[in-house]
This record gives sequence, C-alpha cells and structure tokens, in this order.
Amino acid sequence: MYDDIVELAKRRGFFWPSFSIYGGFAGFYDYGPLGVLLKDNIIRTWKESYMEDGAIFLDSPNITPEPVFRASGHLARFSDLAAECEKCKSKFKFESVLAFNKQDIIPANLEEAKEMASDTYLKCPVCGSRITNIYDFNLMYKVSGDYYLRPETAQGIFVNFKLLFNYNRGKLPMIVGQAGKGFRNEISPRQSLIRLREFNQCEIEVFLDPENLEFKSLYDYKKIKMKPNTGEELDITVKEAFERGLISSQAFAYFVLKTQNILENIGIESSKLRFRQHDPDERAHYASDSWDAEGLIDNEWFEIVGIANRTDFDLNNHQSSSGETMTTKIEEREFIPYVIEPSYGIDRILLTLMAQSLETRDGKNVLKIPYPVAPYHFAVFPLMKKENLKEKAEYIYENMKKQDKYIVYDEAGTIGKRYARQDEIGTPYCITVDYQTLEDNTVTVRSRDTAEQKRIKIEELLDLDFINSYIYKK
Repeated sequence: MYDDIVELAKRRGFFWPSFSIYGGFAGFYDYGPLGVLLKDNIIRTWKESYMEDGAIFLDSPNITPEPVFRASGHLARFSDLAAECEKCKSKFKFESVLAFNKQDIIPANLEEAKEMASDTYLKCPVCGSRITNIYDFNLMYKVSGDYYLRPETAQGIFVNFKLLFNYNRGKLPMIVGQAGKGFRNEISPRQSLIRLREFNQCEIEVFLDPENLEFKSLYDYKKIKMKPNTGEELDITVKEAFERGLISSQAFAYFVLKTQNILENIGIESSKLRFRQHDPDERAHYASDSWDAEGLIDNEWFEIVGIANRTDFDLNNHQSSSGETMTTKIEEREFIPYVIEPSYGIDRILLTLMAQSLETRDGKNVLKIPYPVAPYHFAVFPLMKKENLKEKAEYIYENMKKQDKYIVYDEAGTIGKRYARQDEIGTPYCITVDYQTLEDNTVTVRSRDTAEQKRIKIEELLDLDFINSYIYKK
C-alpha cells in the first residue's frame, strides 16, 4: 500500500521528490497541486477544532538565535545516536542498526552505545560489515553565525508567552497554536514523507495552572487503543486511563481524546490508530511524560502526533536565561505555568490518510478521503465535447464555484476515464451533463464511494443548502 501511494502521489500531483531534475536529494519533498489542497484542508481541520476550545495562534520566524536553543536544551541534548559503516560509508540512526540486528536493548547514552558496539557484532544493513563507529549527531541546522533553523515551532510560542498571556487577559488555561515549518538534519531521511529534513508541523501549547491540571470534562466514553509502557495494548476510555493512573492528569487525558477526534475527523481509521506511551529513556529532554498517536501503514506503526507533558521546563529555562519573568499571578498565587503539547506531523498524517483511504474497485484505485478534506469536492463533466453540452457544463461549473471553490472541470477523455481519474484523486462527487440535461434540466451526480448515480435538478444543485444536506446525509 505504501509503494502504491507514493506512485499515485507522484503521478496524480500530490507529492514528489524535490529537485528531481538534479537527481533528487534525500529528505526533501514538494507538494503538487492536489497535495497543497489536501495539506491545507488538514491544517484547517486542526485549526478550527482547537478554535472550538478557544485557541489563539502565532506565526514566528523559522530562523532562531542560538540563546533560545541554549536555554531550551536543544544545543546540548537535541541529538541522536548515529552509526557509520567504515566500509561502505552508509550512515544510520543507531536504533535502526539495532533493529536490523534484532537487538531489543536501547542504550541510554553514547558510552553505552559504544560499549554495545564493542561487545556485539553489529552488521551494517547495507553491506554486512561490522559497525563500530558510533557518535552523537546534533539534529539542528546551523545557518549562519549564531542562528539555527528551528527543529520545532514550540520555542516561538514560549519566548512570546508573556505577550500572549497579556493578550489573553491573564487567563489560564491558555491554548496557543502555530502551524509552520520545522527543520531537522536527519541522519538517514527515508520513506518519502515519514522522515524529512524539512517538514510541516502544527503544534499546540496548553498553558495550565500546575495546581489545577484540568480542562473540559471527559464525558466522551468512546474507547481508544492505548499502549502504556508498563503493559499490553488496551481498549479503554481516556477517563478510565486517567482514573487508573495511566495518564498523568485530567488535562492530558482531554488532549489525548482531542487528538483522537481530530485524526478521525481528518479520516484516520480508529482501528488503525493507537496511543503508545514512551519509555522513560525514550522521552525528549523536556518531557516528564509522552504519548505518541501512531497510524498504521502496511502493518507498521508510525508516529503522527506526539503529546508531551513539558511541565514548566521551557518557561523556567527561558526565565533563567533571559532574565524575563515568566511567572504569572492568579488569586494571589505566583507560579510558572505547566505545558501540555500535542504536536501534529502534518506530512505523516497526510501520508497515513492517503494510505488508509486507498481501495481498489474493479481493478481501479479509489481514494476515499473524507469530503471535508478532499482536494476537490465536485468534478463537472460534459458527457461529450459537443458545444451545447459544454456550454451547460461550464454554466454549472462557474455557478457552483461561486459557492464552493473546491470544484474542478474536466472534459478530457471518455466519461469512464474521467470517473476513474476523479476516483483516484479522491473527488467525492462527479456531475455529468448529458443529453437528458438539455431536455429536463437534470444532471447525473455520481458518488465516488458507491459508484451510484442519481439525477438531480440543476436548480437544486446550485442551492448550497441543498448540496450540504445531500452530502452530509450520505
């Protein structure tokens, strides 16, 4: 399925390797015309969902001065253990070498990793030679002087905390979101959108009173898949997980459930979505607890959202480093807020959505992307390139476009090929103008998901209320 999606994405204009005329460079991908629309619709779904909880948003620079990352701990601790084969010169994340050699123990630091490589014959995944060269690899790009490309959007929010808190009229909880680019000097970028050097992030920072780590009530009793680091995978509600002590706070539980609901609304299947808790030695340096929302592609789980309890780590460090107070005062109490961070990897979400949505019908691809995030909602066709049919089809297209911009006109090829083309790019409905249209002002509306066809009057089709009711009752 993964290979099928990568091939379809390039052929149909969702995404493809960047700089391909120069042979391509690992870790960089372009979004094509359909990919841009799909990505933007995913981000819009994310943003509107958090706006329902009162979120405010920020847009900060991609380039960040060194003092910010010194305070945040990224300069000293944002690194991976890496391995290089001295024979074939291939480079890997050390954990990838361990997985290839079926080693379950993950070293906690460089000294342990070197000791493991000395005591164990670790084969190179490419040439089979023994790997002994193990080293720390900093994942940030230094661009010039004392400036770095940001590896996450979060620090832009933290350094603006006081301004944001004042804008929010001194109220907590406060939710701040930022959508933007992140950059990481990956050791071995691979699997198209899974591991990129430049990627799209949507991060949320929820600022909370450390003595009141609650958000909205957990009245949704839907069970989700959770895999704590202490046991087997469970089907459990987040309310039960919190009450049993698997999740550290009520607010954390709320944002796990929030993440589940957003991903389902985007189109990720609940049966192919789980939350896995990090082991203590796996957590990022700023996190006291972390859970990954993982999506399933070809029987392999991939992280698509990371949810971390950052406590007061970032604000406290920036206060110490900058001299700017991050202390807030509520009801005569002074404190530095705690932070819960759901961080969405948009590229991975998009890839997971496409992989899970792809089906075949009569030997042809059908991409069953949900209507709200599909690149196009409708395609309008004339049955044939006859002037009277084209004129009517163009009239419908132009008038529908006034109400819904996500619409495309297509007259190239046979009607069967046009249906197949729209099915493959995920367009939920095709509207065909035929000779009966000229007689009774009705058109054929064909469903992508069922291939069923229904005749509808043009005046109804141009009524947005009717179309919305028609779509959402399906």
